[in-house]
Amino acid sequence: MKTLMDTRTATAELGWTANPASGWEEVSGYDENLNTIRTYQVCNVFEPNQNNWLLTTFINRRGAHRIYAEMRFTVRDCSSLPNVPGSCKETFNLYYYETDSVIATKKSAFWSEAPYLKVDTIAADESFSQVDFGGRLMKVNTEVRSFGPLTRNGFYLAFQDYGACMSLLSVRVFFKKCPSIVQNFAVFPETMTGAESTSLVIARGTCIPNAEEVDVPIKLYCNGDGEWMVPIGRCTCKPGYEPENSVACKGKREGWEGEQQDVQQVAHSFSRGLHSLRLFLTLPLCTHRLDPSGRITQAC
Repeated sequence: MKTLMDTRTATAELGWTANPASGWEEVSGYDENLNTIRTYQVCNVFEPNQNNWLLTTFINRRGAHRIYAEMRFTVRDCSSLPNVPGSCKETFNLYYYETDSVIATKKSAFWSEAPYLKVDTIAADESFSQVDFGGRLMKVNTEVRSFGPLTRNGFYLAFQDYGACMSLLSVRVFFKKCPSIVQNFAVFPETMTGAESTSLVIARGTCIPNAEEVDVPIKLYCNGDGEWMVPIGRCTCKPGYEPENSVACKGKREGWEGEQQDVQQVAHSFSRGLHSLRLFLTLPLCTHRLDPSGRITQAC
C-alpha cells in the first residue's frame, strides 16, 4: 500500500478550493482521539437548494491504475435539528477528475457535475445529535471507495454537499501493490495492482544467483488486494549449491571430502602415537651400573 495524500499529516492549511465561499470552510479541529487536525465543514441546512463543492489539490497517481479514497467524517442527524426544512441531507457525493496537469486553481475551477466522474454517494452509518467540547459524543464514520482505471498523470477529488451538516475529518488517498518477494528461489519485483479490484496482474520471476529455472517459466499473480497468489513454475539450486530456506543457494566447500579424509588420517596417526606413548610410559625404568669386576649390570 502506498499513500498519495493524507490530510492527517498536514501541518498547515490544506488550501483546497471551495465554491461558493459560503459553503465548505477549512478549520482546525479535533478527531475522536483529541488530535489536532485540519478539517472541512459545512452546515447550511436551514437554506434550501444547496450545491457546495470542495476540490482537492492535484494528486499525482504515480503509476497506479486503481485509486482508493478513505474518508473519515461526521454527520449531524437531521431530526435533531429544530425547525430544519425537508432539504436537510445526511449524505454527500464523491467525484474525481483525471488530468495530465494542474488545471484547477482558486481562480479557475469548474463547479458542475459535467467534467467529473461520480464515484459514489457516501452515506453515514452513524449520525450524531449532539457533541460536547471534548468530542466524546462524536460518531466518526469511515468509508473507503475505489475508482479506475486511471491513465492520466493525476487527478482531483471533488466533494459535493447538497444540504448536510457535516465535517470531513480526514481524507487518505492510496493505491495497492504487491511487494517484492523471494519465493521458490526466484525474485519477483514490486508490482502494481490492476485497474479493477478483481484484476490479476502477472509478474515474471528471475532465478536468484546460483539457481536455474525448471518446469515452466516462473510467475506469480498480484491480486487486487496487493497479495501474491497462484505461483507457477520454480527455480532450483544449480549442481554444487545447496538450498537455504528457499531464498538462497549456498555454495558447497570445494575439496571438503578430501579434507575429511585428511582429518581422519591425522586422527588415526595421532591415536597410534598416543598408544605408543602409553606403552612407553608403562615400561619398567632400568639403570645400568659397573660392578667391582668392571662388568655392566642392569637394575630395573
